[in-house]
Amino acid sequence: MTTPLTPGTPGSDPVHPAAPDLWAQARPESAAPAAASAAQSPGWERDVLENLVMATIREQRAARRWRLFGRMSWLLVLLALGWMMFGRDVATTSVSGPHTAVVDIKGEIATGAEASAEFVVAAMRSAFEDSGSRAVVLLINSPGGSPVQAGIIYDEIRRLKAKHSKPVYAVVEETCASAAYYIAAAADDIFVDKASIVGSIGVLMDGFGFTGTMEKLGVERRLLTAGENKGFLDPFSPQTEAQRLHAQSMLDQIHQQFITAVKTGRGERLKINSDTFSGLFWTGQQAVEMGLADKLGNLDYVAREIVKVEEVIDYTRRDNVAERLAKKFGAAVGGGAVQTLRSALPVLR
Repeated sequence: MTTPLTPGTPGSDPVHPAAPDLWAQARPESAAPAAASAAQSPGWERDVLENLVMATIREQRAARRWRLFGRMSWLLVLLALGWMMFGRDVATTSVSGPHTAVVDIKGEIATGAEASAEFVVAAMRSAFEDSGSRAVVLLINSPGGSPVQAGIIYDEIRRLKAKHSKPVYAVVEETCASAAYYIAAAADDIFVDKASIVGSIGVLMDGFGFTGTMEKLGVERRLLTAGENKGFLDPFSPQTEAQRLHAQSMLDQIHQQFITAVKTGRGERLKINSDTFSGLFWTGQQAVEMGLADKLGNLDYVAREIVKVEEVIDYTRRDNVAERLAKKFGAAVGGGAVQTLRSALPVLR
């Protein structure tokens, strides 16, 4: 049997049964006993309040931890799904029927880009090694980039052609200039649109000099180096004639490597004149007349009329979602330093 609690009954507080009887304290005739009870347990209201506040804080902290854990878990799940659903699109040797293999070379040819030697070479190897591929087509739309990356791809094209005895064709969309043409020169034949931009066989190294501006503003440059020529590409320091000649000799040597690659790839088809290796570029129609390209034609034409296998399989390697996110984060953190370094390197553009 339960005894009901009534105001003034000892232990009538349902939360704190041992607490003093506040109802009794409110009555004048009970003032003395209440005072004695409070004296026996001083500050109990403060203790209760502190306990409630601490419990609330602990609960809020635990809730924040679980929210953070949940968000991280969802992020990992999304990255995993992105990796599975949008992973590098690479055709494999599982393709059984005859087909024309395609590898895109689009955008800047540079380390870390989709048109890097790492991606392009891996895609070409897969295309050549597939028993169903009858030829490999390089689908090009690029203004150029690194001579190192272009040289690696050029050499690998020639090696794979000899090893697998399969033809390689370059098909130009809008642009095939500089480093992109360096690569195209390794193909057996080059097909262009009549309005494509082709050529720009040259090398450049660009930068700025602010020494005169600094003097006018009264700014002093304080650069410390070990080695008298260590800072000769610094835009805030004057460049000596000896340094300029050294940089020019480097560019001339890379230019000659480019010219040799073009002559080797194009052979007797190339009609050399004073402008061929000057860095000028031409339309696709002019490029055919000059021997820089062979015929007018697009990818479908080459697959249908040249390879004679209309089915086209794309072997191009591309970044998946997770890799793109990682690269964007890396670019945000270190993009400035990378850009500074790249600006001092020769480019085929």
